[in-house]
Amino acid sequence: MRFFEIEESRQIIHIRLNRPEKINALHGDMLREFASIVKDTKNKEQQIVILSGAGKGFCAGGDVSMMKEVGDPEVYDRVMDEIETIAAGLYTMPKLVIAALHGPVVGLGLSIALAADYLIAEENTKISMNFIGVGLAPDGGGHFFLEQRLGTHRAKHFAWKGEQLSAKEAQELQLVDLVFQGDIHQAAEKLAAEWTARPLQSMIATKKIYNNYSLGRLLQYLSKERQSQWKLRHTADHKEGIQAFLEKRKPKFSGH
Repeated sequence: MRFFEIEESRQIIHIRLNRPEKINALHGDMLREFASIVKDTKNKEQQIVILSGAGKGFCAGGDVSMMKEVGDPEVYDRVMDEIETIAAGLYTMPKLVIAALHGPVVGLGLSIALAADYLIAEENTKISMNFIGVGLAPDGGGHFFLEQRLGTHRAKHFAWKGEQLSAKEAQELQLVDLVFQGDIHQAAEKLAAEWTARPLQSMIATKKIYNNYSLGRLLQYLSKERQSQWKLRHTADHKEGIQAFLEKRKPKFSGH
């Protein structure tokens, strides 16, 4: 594995994003590896999955270099296929998925985290769905997952604002389920170990009933996000957003 660390015990699989020098920002090769891991994990015997990030944060979102690469339609479709495999795969995973968050959790990183069943966060976590900062809309099922947790109206406003939330603020909005002091990796392992003493098949059955029923809706959202994102990537505002990010300045959007 180039960009992930996998640790397995009898009942728990811990998947850790491992590109710490870039705060685990996702690019094409990393997404390809991620999608493959999600597919393989579905078929394993363990009943609990922990998803976390190495280094200073969970995930800084999509890498800016990838945003430039996906100008080619074939590359774009391949990347979106992988994003959709990850989001839908985690959402329908026949196991309980805990997302253990710390530091930055941004954009696509947040969409992927929200595909989990249970989100826990260190107090230092900073959460944002800031696609709008580069003239884009959420993808990775972000619209669907925000709607599930916030309702349509609040989800829409959260996406529009692109605001950054602390862990406590995210918990108040119910974007995060629990906030912990101390090391989040240890907290996640402890929580997962506690869950192994519970009737996991019962919990997984409830997940399947809810999530499989909603899968068609998630897939519709993913399809619409793919279409919308392709159009937005060709706008002047997206180009300005990327340039401003690279130049570390505030973007000057024009609405075009």
